[in-house]
Amino acid sequence: MAEPENTYPIDPENAGELARLMQQDRLLTEGMGGLLPEPGITLPERGRVLDLACGPGGWALELAFQYPKAEVIGIDISRQVIEYARAQAWSRGLENAHFEVMNVMEPLAFEDGSFDLINARLMCAFMLPGAWPKLLAECYRLLKPGGIVRLTETEGPWCSSLATEQYWGLIYEAFKRAGQSFSPNGRRMGISPVLPRLVRQAGFEEVRVRSSIIEWSMGTEAHYAVFKDYLLGFELIQPFLVKMGMATKEELQRLYQQAVAEMQQDDFCALWPLITVWGHKPPAADEDEPETREEEAQPRAEVEG
Repeated sequence: MAEPENTYPIDPENAGELARLMQQDRLLTEGMGGLLPEPGITLPERGRVLDLACGPGGWALELAFQYPKAEVIGIDISRQVIEYARAQAWSRGLENAHFEVMNVMEPLAFEDGSFDLINARLMCAFMLPGAWPKLLAECYRLLKPGGIVRLTETEGPWCSSLATEQYWGLIYEAFKRAGQSFSPNGRRMGISPVLPRLVRQAGFEEVRVRSSIIEWSMGTEAHYAVFKDYLLGFELIQPFLVKMGMATKEELQRLYQQAVAEMQQDDFCALWPLITVWGHKPPAADEDEPETREEEAQPRAEVEG
C-alpha cells in the first residue's frame, strides 16, 4: 500500500520531532487552560471524540483519562507517532483511547454522525488552503446533530529577539512558497483571520472564537518549555527552508545560533498567541444544506478574551 502524501515540513518519523511534539502537547493544554476550557463545550459521559492530526496523542490520552466512559479516537499520518500513542494508551490502561493512521486531507474512514466532538490543534503546519473546506465538510458529516468542531491555530510568536523574528519570517515565507499559507504577503501563516469564516461556511452555527496567550518571557514559568520547542523546531525545519530556497544551511545555522542566544537573554520578552474556533452542527430538525447556511444567516464570530 502506498504511503499517504505528507505535507508536514519536518520529517514526522524523526525521533527529535516526536519528543518535541510530546512536550508541545502538554504545553498547549496547560497554556490554554485545560482540555476543554471553552464556555459551552460539554462532552456527554459516553460521548465519542475524534482528535485530528493527534501527534503522540497527549490531548486524546488525557481526555480519555478524564472521561473514562467516553471513546476517544486519534488519527495521524505518521505511523511512528500512532505506534507511540497506542503504546501510551496500553501502558496507562486506557482502553477507551484508540489511534489510527489516516490523512486528514483525505476522506476519513468513519460513518456519518459518529462523533460528539472533533478536535484539532495547529494543523496549519501541514494543511493546504484548499484542503480546509474539504476537511470541515468531513467534520460536518462525521458529527452528530448538535456536535461540536473545535480548532486551535496560531500565527506564531511575538518576541523581542530580532533573530527569532527573522527566523520565523523565513518559515512564513517558505510556507507561502510551498502553497501552504493563507497569508497575502507571506508574513504570517494567515489561518487565524479566515478560520471562523471557514467554519461558518461549512454549515456550523454559534461559531465563537477564544484567544489564549502564553507568555514565555525570560523568568516566566513557560519560558524554558517554549524555548525548547523552538530550539528543536528551528533545527528540524532547516531542510525544508533550504529546499524552499530561503537560505543556505550555513546561513540558517548562523541565524539559528543567534536566535538561541537572544532567547536566553535576561531581557527577552515573548508571547505565543493562539485562537480556538468552535461551532455546533445544527440540531437534526434545523439542518439545511451547509453551502447555503452562511448566505441565509451571516452570523458573526463572537470573540472571547
